[in-house]
Order: sequence, then structure tokens, then C-alpha cells
Amino acid sequence: MRYVKHYGTWAYILHRLTGLALTGYILIHIYLISGVHDRVSFQEEMAIFNNPIFKLLEWSLFSIVIFHALNGIRIFIIDYFNGARYHKQLLTGVWILSIVLFGAMGLIMFT
Repeated sequence: MRYVKHYGTWAYILHRLTGLALTGYILIHIYLISGVHDRVSFQEEMAIFNNPIFKLLEWSLFSIVIFHALNGIRIFIIDYFNGARYHKQLLTGVWILSIVLFGAMGLIMFT
């Protein structure tokens, strides 16, 4: 018999993966910033991030942050406000709001 992953299971898996991705990003960010000691080196470092590829990576980072944050709020509501009976509706709301905010940030970043 095969185990079927349900709606909430995918949210759990994605929440863990986005948490790991954010942890990795923080470690890389601290490493890169620790090498900056003066204004000139900081400006040189920031000039690299004006590349369109880095803009796409920042946009992807935003999607990870926004999903992780909104899903964390959903988990808080489920745990502390007896929201378990509404978990599917809350998760649907998380997805819709994440997609809307992701699109809005894309408009802001690329126009």
C-alpha cells in the first residue's frame, strides 16, 4: 500500500525546506558580508548584485520568505486558536496571498 501525501503534508514539507533554504541563505549572507570592511569594498560587493540573475534570485528568495512567514502564521493559528478545522482553507489562503505578493514584488522589482 502506498502512502498518499495530503494537502497538509505538502505544507509541512515545504515549510521545512523553506526553513532550510533560509538558514543556508543567512549563513552565506553572513559569510559574504563579513568580508566587507570599508565603503569601497561594500559598494563593489553591491554592484555585483545589480545583475539580472541576482534580481531573479532575490525574487526567488522573497517567495521563500513570504511562504515560510505566512505558513508560520497559519501554523500559529492552528496551534493556538483551535484552527485545525480550518487548516485547508488557511493553507489555500497562504497560497493565494503568497502568489499575489510574489507577483506584486515582481512588478516592483522589474518595472
